[in-house]
Amino acid sequence: MKVPFVSFLPMERELDKELRSAFERVFARSWYIEGAEDKAFEEAFARFCHTEYCVGVGNGLDALMLPMKALGITKGDEVIVPSNTYIATALAVTYVGATPTFVEPDIWTFNIDPVKIEAAITEKTKAIMPVHLYGQPCDMDPIMEIAKKHRLYVIEDCAQAHGATYKGRVIGSFGDASGFSFYPGKNLGALGDAGATVTNDKALADKVRALGNYGSDYKYHHIYQGNNSRLDEMQAAFLSAKLPHLERMNAERRRIAQMYLEGIQNPEIILPYVPDYAVPVWHIFGIRCHRREELEKYLNENGIGTNKHYPIPMHMQDCYRDLGYKEGDFPIAEEISRTELSLPMYYGMTVAEVQYVINCINSFH
Repeated sequence: MKVPFVSFLPMERELDKELRSAFERVFARSWYIEGAEDKAFEEAFARFCHTEYCVGVGNGLDALMLPMKALGITKGDEVIVPSNTYIATALAVTYVGATPTFVEPDIWTFNIDPVKIEAAITEKTKAIMPVHLYGQPCDMDPIMEIAKKHRLYVIEDCAQAHGATYKGRVIGSFGDASGFSFYPGKNLGALGDAGATVTNDKALADKVRALGNYGSDYKYHHIYQGNNSRLDEMQAAFLSAKLPHLERMNAERRRIAQMYLEGIQNPEIILPYVPDYAVPVWHIFGIRCHRREELEKYLNENGIGTNKHYPIPMHMQDCYRDLGYKEGDFPIAEEISRTELSLPMYYGMTVAEVQYVINCINSFH
């Protein structure tokens, strides 16, 4: 049996008519930027996130960068980010001229450890950017308390967590602003690049929208030195077609994850840990194994696709060499990068496919 790491085919076949209808609707209107589709999706996604406002942007990176820019975070400022995450989190900070300050994750949840945040705060710190990694919610209560105590902004990185909840509250509704990616592989994915910023602050939403439209509040009137980052009509239409199915598809991911959690019984495998406060959406199902390379080779030879998230920690990437970090500075992030292996996880996996993965892992010795 062959089981790919990810496949869009089951979802695309199921939603074929709706996606084609979305295309035809936009094509018939001949209106491709800032139109009715964008407005409809923004309103629907704001409701989904339990926020007042949603601003569609070009991608997930801009969904984080633009609200920081709107909040005035700039050169000389510092923003706290987890040491274990995708590079886009840190790049968003860099792109506004600020400096990312890395804080270690909890080894069990892979998310930023709130206990370690305060020690990293300086007089230059302006914000905390918690990342709900792999679709697993961060422990938001202590993070929000620390932010309030030190008068810091909170920008949630929700790129992998569409629909996840923390203590019954939807992720993305906690911070001053939150950024979502709709990259095709996400739980809610476009058919190209797309993203959105959500917030409860109208002034902030208006500024993010203007910044993403060349700094313009109306045509040819530019109040900021802005960017070009807008959610196009075609992607908005595709996202509107998919959004009503997201909760059902997330539930299917939870079913697959539960099969993995109950079925994988190999002492060499460290399974994901889910705290009581979290209801993840399992964008990624990441296990840990100290013989990771051998396990990956074994699974690949048996037709099972895998991935590693993320094999080089951010502080050891060439692009951040100027920050002066070295190997050993963030041992927990480095441990995760050495041992994490992501298993197949996508809507439409069959019971037989999931069981095959489980059987192969259990036979690895």
